[in-house]
Amino acid sequence: MDHATSENSDHRARLYRMVMEDHLCPFGLKTKDLLERKGFQVDDHPLRSRQEIDDFKQQHDVESTPQTFIDNRRIGGYEEVREYLGLKVTQSDETTYQPVIALFAVAFLMGLAVSWTATGSLLSVRMPEYFVAIAMVLLGLQKLKDIESFSTMFLNYDLLAQRQVRYGYVYPYAETAAGLLMLAGTLIWVAAPLALFIGVVGAVSVFKAVYIDKRELKCACVGGDSNVPLGFVSLTENLIMIGMGLWMPLRMYVL
Repeated sequence: MDHATSENSDHRARLYRMVMEDHLCPFGLKTKDLLERKGFQVDDHPLRSRQEIDDFKQQHDVESTPQTFIDNRRIGGYEEVREYLGLKVTQSDETTYQPVIALFAVAFLMGLAVSWTATGSLLSVRMPEYFVAIAMVLLGLQKLKDIESFSTMFLNYDLLAQRQVRYGYVYPYAETAAGLLMLAGTLIWVAAPLALFIGVVGAVSVFKAVYIDKRELKCACVGGDSNVPLGFVSLTENLIMIGMGLWMPLRMYVL
């Protein structure tokens, strides 16, 4: 239930947050903004020194700031305030498809932009190629941000990486390189076999792990810190690479 549905300014909240010269607590600002947007009048109490912060923690027997009080009842920090207001609280280990949705949405928009620049048309024949190639580059970039974490997660399900551990370190570079070459429309004789190889290996690995072995794993497709569940997303990524690996030579050398 939303305790602030009336959006009534008679609601009051006391907020204690860290506001020091060398550190401004971001969660304190987010809490203040959230309360104000929900119609609360916020009695803001900045804690401007380490001594003030320590005294406040000792007085109220709390371990962190910010702390919010409503109707003389301590609600807690930012996440507790969100829960009090009936808003969704995202757990750090909660599975989500949001990173993948955001990545593919941006890749699609970038594909439209490149298509417009290159051909003068948003929906040119090459727009799907631009979209997929950009998606491959962005996916590779996500893996390259922390290649050690990616390779560790990748080893949970990739069949080739389990036999040749170094493949987990090569994969992000291969995916990024294939995407860049396809985007540029050059060296397709290198890019297409590369995309086809990693796509086939990946598709077989994901299919075995998810649909045969019935394992519940996290997907390394958007990096090693991902909470995206392994399944159709990773399988789709690999099938798209297989499709591009087959289509690009056909378009360039046959059609």
